[in-house]
Amino acid sequence: MVSIPKADLFTQAVPSNAQGLYEQPLSERMRTFLRLEFLYQQFCFNLEQTSEWGSRAAVTSMLDIVAILGRGDVRGDVLKELERQIAVYDRYQNIAGVDEARLKRVLRNLQDLRQRLFAVGPQFLQLIRDSEFLAAIKHRSAIPGGTCEFDLPDFAHWLSHPYEQRVADIEAWMTNLRPLCDSIAELLWLIRESGHTSDQVATNGSFQHGMIGEGTAGLLRVSLPPGADLYPEISGSHHRFTIRFMQRPDALLRPTQINRDVRFRLTIC
Repeated sequence: MVSIPKADLFTQAVPSNAQGLYEQPLSERMRTFLRLEFLYQQFCFNLEQTSEWGSRAAVTSMLDIVAILGRGDVRGDVLKELERQIAVYDRYQNIAGVDEARLKRVLRNLQDLRQRLFAVGPQFLQLIRDSEFLAAIKHRSAIPGGTCEFDLPDFAHWLSHPYEQRVADIEAWMTNLRPLCDSIAELLWLIRESGHTSDQVATNGSFQHGMIGEGTAGLLRVSLPPGADLYPEISGSHHRFTIRFMQRPDALLRPTQINRDVRFRLTIC
């Protein structure tokens, strides 16, 4: 799924001017990785907000991450992908044209992430699962408005603490989650950088592509020029996918497929 990201390893990088970017996973594992990345970005943003609402949102994002991680062996999948990436990059050492300094940095990052993720062990979720305080928040969060002050007075009391104390508590809860979240962020960066990009035209707003003989892809990226006022609906699998470009003239109206040719940039990762 991942080839070598030349933009990072070779001295002459190819700049990206992608705007209006949309992504579509082509496997369940990639779907899980993207959802975890999305929630981790939410968490990091909300953690920096000093208000009680920011801390409330950060805790919610953290619990959503835990819910996804509890559905399967995501840690095992990430460790396997880290091992595979390390093996791939090892083969690029001592090859002419490769930026050795950048290659060593990428390898060092991957090896450090593997060590950190391995160190937390397979029971890395147990600390959060054993917390009655977090379990109550998780349970009440399933009810619309269920974390009001009268529902969870202990949560309201915790939110009244100084920002620095709230952050310290959240960071303690996240100790065993960060190695996995950081690993996924690094892997997705490598996957995106390794994709094959081409300029395409969707005839009458529709584009189809078969990937027989192109290897196994896990992620599609569609870039539209600035001001396009369109968005793609993408469906497909490892073998074939379809892109329909849609337009919604008004938020209250149903979107429709446009009936003109659309130029876009496609990256298959």
